[in-house]
Amino acid sequence: MERFFTLWADAALTSTGFFWMALWAFALGYLISSLIQVLVTRSLMQRLRGHDGPRSMALGTAFGFVSSSCSFAALSTTRALFEKGAGLAPSMAFLLASTNLVIELGIVIALFLSWHFVVGEYVGGLLLIGFAWLFIRITRPDQLLARVRERLGDDEAHTDEQSPNPMQRLRSREGWQAIGQTYVMEWQMVWKDVLIGFTIAGVIAAFVPDAAFETLFIGAGGQTDPGFWAVLAQTLIGPIAAFATFIGSMGNIPLAALLHEHGVSFAGVMAFIFSDLVVLPVLRIHAQYYGWKMALYILAMLLCGLVVVSLALHYGLAAMDWLPDSPAQAQAQQQRELFALNYGFVLNLIFLAVSAALGWLWWASRSSGHGGHHDHDHGDASRSDQVLTGVAVVAAAWLICGLVLAALPGISASAGG
Repeated sequence: MERFFTLWADAALTSTGFFWMALWAFALGYLISSLIQVLVTRSLMQRLRGHDGPRSMALGTAFGFVSSSCSFAALSTTRALFEKGAGLAPSMAFLLASTNLVIELGIVIALFLSWHFVVGEYVGGLLLIGFAWLFIRITRPDQLLARVRERLGDDEAHTDEQSPNPMQRLRSREGWQAIGQTYVMEWQMVWKDVLIGFTIAGVIAAFVPDAAFETLFIGAGGQTDPGFWAVLAQTLIGPIAAFATFIGSMGNIPLAALLHEHGVSFAGVMAFIFSDLVVLPVLRIHAQYYGWKMALYILAMLLCGLVVVSLALHYGLAAMDWLPDSPAQAQAQQQRELFALNYGFVLNLIFLAVSAALGWLWWASRSSGHGGHHDHDHGDASRSDQVLTGVAVVAAAWLICGLVLAALPGISASAGG
């Protein structure tokens, strides 16, 4: 029983640490999304709408590159771009770029893995964008897109003259209240998915033995290239493993390093890393935004893309004799690294202050009776939402109790190691 309590404390600390590591990225992404939704008018999105040409794709990729590296935050920003009139392909380019091409993600990969995976992340991110563009052009989901835009509420008839000037609104109290209101509503939409996802990640990290990952990934065991069928199997299993361990596009890197340590192929590790957009919380958020048909369409596109791209990267590096042949550095200090006093700690403090200010603006707007007009919920609370709320409450109780256990003298030493 004492061992169980120790692992429980470990799980809670790991979940909290993963979230603390990604907190600033969450806040930054939702701030960007809120600014886009409040300030960007339809005319300002003309370069990203209409034809999904090379220029629009390049702009979508560039916008994603300078955006957040957090998958949850990227989802809301992508929805904001699409709702403002961006084409599906440029919107997907933004989504993939913001979760695969950002600078901080490359730094984390270099820290936990090696330069081979940094190259794979950036080159693979561009290949995924190209695959999504080709997939959309071949399948041409025009009718599906029309229904999605109707669901979101197309304001095509509204002219830009009817909308406030973005700079004027940015200088007004009402504009910042609208930004604060939108920011809070973004958090309200996904807090349950975030809480449950991070809790599951901590449980798996603490309770699931390393040997289980080796068993799950067929053919893992230290060989640089175990053969095509083993590589293919690991590439297909990558998304399945990530399905239950989602902790964001940066938070899943330590687990990816664990897979590499135990002999999972380069393709299998890259498929796991790329799978941050094909897990259940993301699927559910896409369904909330666009409906289930569109969510499943995006899921199929991303699943096919990550498998094809991961295999292409693996054998491309193999042809140049660049496949990594040594395991990633040990992760024994992973727990302490999550709470290190570094740039992430400072950014967290900054964005906690920003979040507090935006929350106060939201509260002021709500108190004055000017809030509540902008809602992303496209239907009444369903039974599944009620179940999810119950699971989120259980997850919160699990974390609170685990953190209390970690604070106890007889357990904290073991849990902190």
